[in-house]
Amino acid sequence: MTPAPVSPDVPTTGPRIVPVDAKKILTEVLKYTGLLAIAIAVIGGGLGYLFAGTNGLISALIGTLLAVLFASITAGSIIGAMRFDIAAFFGIVMGAWLLKIVVFIVILALLRDAPFVQTMVLFLTVIAGAVGTMLIDVIVVFRSRLGYASNVSLPSETDDTTP
Repeated sequence: MTPAPVSPDVPTTGPRIVPVDAKKILTEVLKYTGLLAIAIAVIGGGLGYLFAGTNGLISALIGTLLAVLFASITAGSIIGAMRFDIAAFFGIVMGAWLLKIVVFIVILALLRDAPFVQTMVLFLTVIAGAVGTMLIDVIVVFRSRLGYASNVSLPSETDDTTP
C-alpha cells in the first residue's frame, strides 16, 4: 500500500497552517468568556458587597479574575499550540494545564490569610466562573461547524488502484 500523496503547499515538519475555523471558535469562546466575566463581576461584586461589604466586592473581583485567567490560558494555549504537530500540541496544552494548577495553588496560598478576602464570596465566584466557562465551551463548540477532517485529498475517479 502506498502512502497518500502530500500536497506541496502543506509543510511536513515544523509549524503548520491552522484552519481558520478552529481559531474562530476559540476566539468566540474568549469573547463570550469576557462577557461572562463582566456579568460575574457585576452580579457577584454586587452581591458580595451587599452581604460582606467591601471585602466581598474585592473577593468577587478576585474570583472573577481567576476564572477569566484560567479560561484564557486554556484557549490561548490551544490557539498557540495548533501551529505545531500533535506531540508538541499536547505538550503545550498539558503544560498550560499544569501551569494553571501551580498558579491556582500559589494564589490560594497567598490569599489564605489575607484580611480582605471573604472566602465564601471568592469560592462562589470561582465556581460560577468555572461552570460558566464550561457552559460557554460546550455551547460554542456544539454550535460550530468545524469539520472532522482537514487537508484531506480524495482519490480521483481515474485512479487505477481502486477495487
